[in-house]
Amino acid sequence: MSVDFSNTLVIGVSSRALFNLEEENRIFETEHIEAYRKFQQEHETELLKEGTAFYLVKSLLELNKLVETPIVEVIVMSKNSPETGVRMLNSITEYKLDITRIALTGGEPLAPYMDAFGIDLFLSMDPDDVQKIIDSSNCAAALIYAPPKSFNPRDNRVKIAFDADAVLFSEESEIRFKKEGLEAFREFEAEHENDPLQEGPFAKLLIKLSRIQEQLPTGIENSPLRLAIVTARNAPSHMRVIKTLRKWGVYVDEAYFLGKLDKYKVLDAYGANIFFDDQEMHLTKASEVVPAGKVPYKTDSELKKLSDE
Repeated sequence: MSVDFSNTLVIGVSSRALFNLEEENRIFETEHIEAYRKFQQEHETELLKEGTAFYLVKSLLELNKLVETPIVEVIVMSKNSPETGVRMLNSITEYKLDITRIALTGGEPLAPYMDAFGIDLFLSMDPDDVQKIIDSSNCAAALIYAPPKSFNPRDNRVKIAFDADAVLFSEESEIRFKKEGLEAFREFEAEHENDPLQEGPFAKLLIKLSRIQEQLPTGIENSPLRLAIVTARNAPSHMRVIKTLRKWGVYVDEAYFLGKLDKYKVLDAYGANIFFDDQEMHLTKASEVVPAGKVPYKTDSELKKLSDE
């Protein structure tokens, strides 16, 4: 009998995103698989430290305690073999993470397995896997940055923050900004504020998160799952964002239209469990205070070509 995940948020997370495996990865890259396998076997009873996505995963799984039928499913996806993955599996048990589905591919790419597991969001530190998923449009995917040194969630709520253009929405407006400048961008957005923006790579994820909010018994305004938009847009271009979300039927708890203000200060105050953006200039500082992930452009996209130039 097949499992229906249509009303369930399915997160695929790589072992390096869930746990801090940078030393182990260094051994793999410099000393190769034999040394890596030996190291993992010798240390398989030692608890792995939390990685960038750990607090997001932990807090999302806590939402299942509020409902009769689970609304969050986390699948750990790793290029470890079953033999080298024992330490990771032991750590999942020690941290009491309610994760029952595991994919161990023994060195094979993870990207082909998104449909098989019904993934809505994939988090990884492997740029090749993330790029392939973005190019295929199978699901949302982000390249995870190293964890911030001192991040500690302020409470048990799940706080997810998104950039707007080229993340939630299509690249169209950002391309116009890059080609025609700020004033032309603002004028166009004001003139078209009643025209919904096109969906971007994280649109379906946001819509599903909003549906998950509605399933919680707390009511949407008091939901322990909080969604925020943190964008460089400001007036008058903000109204098109708000009206697009309304037409999508999406409830967003918070929105910050910052203009040229630094995003990382707002994200720190918000206490995001994770922040998704497409630009290094925002993510570099943001990743120092909150967990963060980069949303790559499609390989053949016009925005990628403009950014490369």
